This record gives sequence, C-alpha cells and structure tokens, in this order.
Amino acid sequence: MAEDLKIILTEDKRTAYQSLIPQIEALISGESDLIANMANISAALKEQFGWLWVGFYLIKDNELVLGPFQGPVACTRISKGKGVCGASWAQEKTLIVPDVEAFPGHIACSSMSRSEIVLPFYLNDEIQGVLDVDSIELNTFDEVDKEYLTLILNLLNNK
Repeated sequence: MAEDLKIILTEDKRTAYQSLIPQIEALISGESDLIANMANISAALKEQFGWLWVGFYLIKDNELVLGPFQGPVACTRISKGKGVCGASWAQEKTLIVPDVEAFPGHIACSSMSRSEIVLPFYLNDEIQGVLDVDSIELNTFDEVDKEYLTLILNLLNNK
C-alpha cells in the first residue's frame, strides 16, 4: 500500500516532530517486521528534516552492523566503543555531538557530516542497536531532538 507523509515546513522542530510522530505511528501500526519499520522511520525522518543521513545500526555478533537507512553510503560495521555510534552503544546513552571533528575517535563515514546525534534503542529492555542521524550543519541537534527521537524509538518497542 502506498503511503504519503504530510511534511510540515517550519523552523520549529517541536511542531515538525509533533506532526510527524502520529504519521510514523500510522506507518508502523499494522507492521510487525522490525526492519520494515526501521526503514520507514528512517525515510520519514529524512523527508521531514532533510538531514544528511538517518539510519539504524543493529547489534550482531558484538558489533554494530548497518541496517535500514536513508542517505549516502555508510560504514558497514562499527566496533563497540568506536566512533559516536559505538560510544553510544557502549555507554547505552544518547550522544549529541555539535561538531564531529571535535569528537575523539570520530569515524568519518561521510566527509559532509558536521554534527550528529546517536540514540540507543531497546526492545524488551535489551539494547538492540542505535539510531544515527547526521547533519551537514554544525550544532544541528539538541535536547528537543533527543526527546522526540526517543519517543519515535519507543514506538518500535511497543510493536
């Protein structure tokens, strides 16, 4: 079935997220497949915000393996504790990086990436991987993004 998103053009992130979350809920409500839902979440976020890269890395055999994403080609595997994604996984916390060049051990999958937010996601209280979002602008992400991206990830946990 074809789905359409209603993209809200606004400078207010809260308004954009508040419009997008019910649409994501509708997209994934009838689908039990995790990969399909992560793919649609990645696409919806990329469409709404126009970020450089939005996608998931999944924990497999004690490393992060590239999952569904939208954007330029990406690193395929990331070790625990390495780069922003590996650090978020190891620490099991959200990392907001205003300038990726200033992050020790940053892995430059794309030279266009300037800022990043990475959030761990859980299913049944067990970490499954991370949501990684990159921007071509410095200082793109903040606590508003953390709050709403966490709400979006929680939609996966309710499946």
